[in-house]
Amino acid sequence: MQDSGTAAGLRGIDSVDGTVAWASGTGGTVLKTTDRGAHWQKCAVPDGDKDGATLDFRGVQAWDAQTAIVMASGPGEKSRLYKTVDGCKTWKLLFVNPDTPEGFFDSFHLMIEQRLLSEDEGFGLLMGDPVQGELSIFETRDGGNTWRRLHDPLLKVKGAAFAASNQCIRSMNATNDFVIGGALESTHLRLNYSGTYWLNDNSPITRTWYRKRLPIASGAESAGPFAIGARAELKYASDGNTVLNIMFHGIAVGGDYTKPNESTGTAAFSTTGSEHWTASATPPHGYRSTVQWSDSLKLWITAGTNGSDISRDDGKTWQPLDNGNWNALSLPFIVGPNGRIGRLDAAALPASR
Repeated sequence: MQDSGTAAGLRGIDSVDGTVAWASGTGGTVLKTTDRGAHWQKCAVPDGDKDGATLDFRGVQAWDAQTAIVMASGPGEKSRLYKTVDGCKTWKLLFVNPDTPEGFFDSFHLMIEQRLLSEDEGFGLLMGDPVQGELSIFETRDGGNTWRRLHDPLLKVKGAAFAASNQCIRSMNATNDFVIGGALESTHLRLNYSGTYWLNDNSPITRTWYRKRLPIASGAESAGPFAIGARAELKYASDGNTVLNIMFHGIAVGGDYTKPNESTGTAAFSTTGSEHWTASATPPHGYRSTVQWSDSLKLWITAGTNGSDISRDDGKTWQPLDNGNWNALSLPFIVGPNGRIGRLDAAALPASR
């Protein structure tokens, strides 16, 4: 456990390299560490001279110790994006929910390669709750400075995403996945791009949407998938260099946040590039809001309000790790309510079964 210096509820966490990391939460809270979490610095509150202290920053994405974007989630104009390029001394307002008094931002993601680009470059996506029956999906091609709303018949859904850990969007090159839940069913949406979608040059691009059902808990407004993750497994020839095959493993986690100890319907996996999903045979031991693959440890970690679990077989089975109260993770860090921040002790992981 680490000393965050705050009692804010933390839902945003992004580890740049294990040494530099950013966290965010209620009361306009943004934190930063540059020494592996030994010290967490309180950042200036975005729009602190106005209403910044009333904002709930449920998502953060960082590129280094100087550059980060935070997402405020709230009704109407309380949903916003801010960016800093000076280590969080000052903030620039990038985008305000255009659907006031409706709308609610749930998750956002910009390409990691943004750190190699200029200020007006970089592809990203933002998802919010449905407005007038259509899921709110916005796209940027200029690093988040401007956003364009996307439309498609498959976005007309009777459900919504959950602003729990900023993991309702997963991007892998031209493939982008979204998860939504609610009273009817749990859903996986996929958006594929063709063309130079990552360039800010107004070149033509093609967007193709797909929709699949997820075997995750549903039937209530509080139930559904809360996070999605994926990894690529490369199969090499005997020379050790030639790639023979690429297998994509997908994981979705969730449940019903009003039933934190219910394990049924809390995880599903895919080994077919997310074309088909199967419920985990041995699920996590409760509702889960966040999930991530560790390439160094060769396992998945998922966490929620009654603890965390690990999987060494790509989501088919899970075993308990701890019983803490958590919201979101970005390895090696994890965050939760009341300013909780922890750093993974890899040496304490349970042995494989």
